[in-house]
Amino acid sequence: MKKKELEKFRTLLETQKSDLVEKARRTLEQDMAVDVAELPDDMDFATTQSDQGMTLRLRGREKTLLKKIEEALKRIDAGEFGICEECGDDIGTKRLEARPVTTLCIQCKSEQERREKLYV
Repeated sequence: MKKKELEKFRTLLETQKSDLVEKARRTLEQDMAVDVAELPDDMDFATTQSDQGMTLRLRGREKTLLKKIEEALKRIDAGEFGICEECGDDIGTKRLEARPVTTLCIQCKSEQERREKLYV
């Protein structure tokens, strides 16, 4: 992959990373701060707890994505970005643009999904 393309992906991944970190910071500072005295009844309290639970689940998923972003940045540094972990072929640019953290080419990912369906 050309250096210019790698830098484009690095910028994209770093932007996604900073966005995720900002969301996490905002969640801790704003979304999780609830004054129980402001909730007039049990229903409001339950709704708030449910909303917070959903927010925490989303942040958990984003934490997983953050790890994948960091791994992709390491692959860029190591010169391994855009190479399929299964077959060693290049991962298509369109696929990387759609999912820059991917480690499998479309053929290997399709095969992986086919095998997963067999076991479900």
